[in-house]
Amino acid sequence: MSDTATQGKTVLLIGGVDAHLERYAALGVKVVLIQHPDKVTAYQTRAADVLLVVDYTDWDTVRPFAEAAHAVYRVDAVVSLTEPGLNPASRLGDLFGLTDGRRYEVSRRMRDKWLMRRHLHERGLPAPHAGLVADRASLAEFGERAGYPFIVKPLSTTAGFGLIRAEDPADLDRVWARVRELDGGRTDRGSTMFTVDGFLMESYIDGPEFSVEALSFAGRHVVVAVTEKLTSEEHFAELGHAVPARVSEADRARLVGAVEEFLTAMEVTDGPSHTEIRLSSRGPMVIESHNRLGGDHIVELVQAAYGVDMIAYGAAWPLGLTEPPAAAPAPLAAAAMRAVLREPGTVTAVEGVEAVRARPDVLLAQVSVRPGDTVRPLRDNWDRIGNVVVTAADTDAAVELAERLGREDIRVEVEPAAAAVVDGGVPGPGSAPVAASVSSAVPSAGRAPVRVG
Repeated sequence: MSDTATQGKTVLLIGGVDAHLERYAALGVKVVLIQHPDKVTAYQTRAADVLLVVDYTDWDTVRPFAEAAHAVYRVDAVVSLTEPGLNPASRLGDLFGLTDGRRYEVSRRMRDKWLMRRHLHERGLPAPHAGLVADRASLAEFGERAGYPFIVKPLSTTAGFGLIRAEDPADLDRVWARVRELDGGRTDRGSTMFTVDGFLMESYIDGPEFSVEALSFAGRHVVVAVTEKLTSEEHFAELGHAVPARVSEADRARLVGAVEEFLTAMEVTDGPSHTEIRLSSRGPMVIESHNRLGGDHIVELVQAAYGVDMIAYGAAWPLGLTEPPAAAPAPLAAAAMRAVLREPGTVTAVEGVEAVRARPDVLLAQVSVRPGDTVRPLRDNWDRIGNVVVTAADTDAAVELAERLGREDIRVEVEPAAAAVVDGGVPGPGSAPVAASVSSAVPSAGRAPVRVG
């Protein structure tokens, strides 16, 4: 895009990370950044042309600041590429007449899992049995109707926080106690910017899990990648991702078609999306979806494997500063992320991170704990202690490399804690080594399951 085309363009950016501002700097766009007080970085204070530090998750707080910014700087688009900023950004875009006037409605429907399920049901798309949790009796009634096990989850949090699996009728006292404990509060690990505002019940969906990374351009959906997920039935933490996913062409086509149909039905027309989906015994079934980029370093995996910078598209498209790709990209290589996991306890030593990070085939290696820190039982994504992101010629090689580096080359020694029980009601990693039961979501014929430990 020429300098003439970008000259005078101004974006009102709601939240986000340094990489989002870096893309706007590369475009030569003026950035008016509204950032949460807990998320401001030194780079953002330098890179933003205007910085307003307010709690943008509170509409009554952010609206007057955004209106003043729009009046002074005449912004051309309101954009957010981060989960807590999606609703306020779309609502402001509608308010300022910069969208079709329905972006907030669509964003709310994507973020609120109950609204999403109702919308899909009304349009006849595949969806599990679902209902709102009202009291303990509603849990029992849902179990009788939908069967066991079933899943209870907050309506609009992220990273697997607060997910509960109800195993059988005898398990409902535990489930109801956990719902009462969390409902109405804020997420207590990782980001605290999400409020638990009610719970949804869903019938359990079987089958291997994937995510589909897409970009939408005026209603045209371009699937950039199908990502293989590494999960476990013992908890709700995502243990890794790999692209391209190791699936047959027929199954990939089924996943892509289901997500394109889903995005159209949800009336998502523009921007990035990250849709979690399972190949269930009843066919492809969407677990949940987000009108934003995938987290957990998925954008780095996609760029390494496909050469597509999804952040750049998400930043540039609302301002008219990029053209849609003509077709879905073909893979150039493979990439994988695997979480660094250890049993619960107290960290006594951390070694090897710098040596792993220095490897040419490693995009990122990090550990969030130091000697003296506590490793918690693994319940959701915020209980992981680090990750390794690598590239390789094919997905098998990328997965094997990431898992070996995280398990062997990065050395995190832990003094074990006593046995623990996680929210799901099954023994947590404190009672058995993590390596004992976590395998690749999609082991192909003739290949032994890849294990993480």
